[in-house]
Amino acid sequence: MSALNNSFGRRARRVRNSLKRVANGRARLSVFRSSKHIYAQVIDDQDGKTVAAASSLDKDVKGALPKGTDIAAAQVVGKLVAERAVKAGIKDVVFDRGGYIYHGRVKALADAAREAGLNF
Repeated sequence: MSALNNSFGRRARRVRNSLKRVANGRARLSVFRSSKHIYAQVIDDQDGKTVAAASSLDKDVKGALPKGTDIAAAQVVGKLVAERAVKAGIKDVVFDRGGYIYHGRVKALADAAREAGLNF
């Protein structure tokens, strides 16, 4: 089964299409959650470039956390990606949760990014 035809892919595509309609030129904070790590990117869709990125595999994050699969890791990654985005000059974003429900690690990452200075 193709990744775009399964239920997760359809849900992710639906979320992303609705975000593009309401973005009004804002960058997109995209989250990818694997079974071992969590990743976040701030993407400028108009230019097609990644402005800031962070993951639980970053050198300064990986050594400080026992594992990259828990809520604590998501909070650290959310704070780090927000700091990097603000440093790059982006404060307003839209949150792209992909096909994941807004719960657990995804919610922890979003809350930490808000506390660190991103508006969404």
